[in-house]
Amino acid sequence: MDDSTDRPPAEPSRHRGDEQQMIDRLWDFGDPAASEERFREAADDDEHTAHVRAVMATQLARALGIQHRFAEAFEVLDAVGTEGTPSGDAERDVSEVRARVAIERGRILAADPDHLAESIPELTRGVREAALAGSPFLVLDALHMLALNDAGHEEEWAAEGLDVLAGSRDPRVLRWGVALHNNLGWTMHDAGRPQGALAEFERAVESADRYGTAEQQHVARWSVARCLRTLGRTEEALDLQRELARARPDDPYVQEELAALTGEEPTIEP
Repeated sequence: MDDSTDRPPAEPSRHRGDEQQMIDRLWDFGDPAASEERFREAADDDEHTAHVRAVMATQLARALGIQHRFAEAFEVLDAVGTEGTPSGDAERDVSEVRARVAIERGRILAADPDHLAESIPELTRGVREAALAGSPFLVLDALHMLALNDAGHEEEWAAEGLDVLAGSRDPRVLRWGVALHNNLGWTMHDAGRPQGALAEFERAVESADRYGTAEQQHVARWSVARCLRTLGRTEEALDLQRELARARPDDPYVQEELAALTGEEPTIEP
């Protein structure tokens, strides 16, 4: 395990909240091509500071990576300037950019099974640099990726993430609880521990209801229902999946679960 989060974090820069809000506005994960264009424009906008342009470039790389344009994504990350030995706020800003570069590089590597192992040192570097930058948000981003991809250490990374989460009052940071609990739930479920998994999925629902998006609330409830089916609590699972189907009748995952629970064919194509 990386011990970087044991260090006292720097004070977060004042601009960081506004910066993350800008990123949230520009992202549409359902349309990475459109997001790519928005981030490309932001990364080239001379009205932004050099720091903001560098941050936007890391998100451009992420949008390219989602489209499996990995070589282009790495070129963008390679071009992001993170050199130098600044001090004070500038030092924290450089650490933030280094963290974002490492996290996005790790995310891209993790998407390719042939390079999954290479993602782990990048993501641990992301944890270290994010801690130096005083950014719990980025620490949690890196930790949740490690909890997804570092086989055999998933629960350790998730526990470290939950420890970081416990020290925050920022709703945008606390939203990471949805992913941490949901991913930990699936780790336990797939390891044959569905009762423990259910508790994590229920915690994910609580986090999603308090801090998450409508999509996260939907997915968290689907995970609870799926785990209930594993536990043989089929009536409860069916009630919950029917509730989800009323809200989103075109969701293929819900329809597949309804079919599994009732023995009927799905009503839409998966």
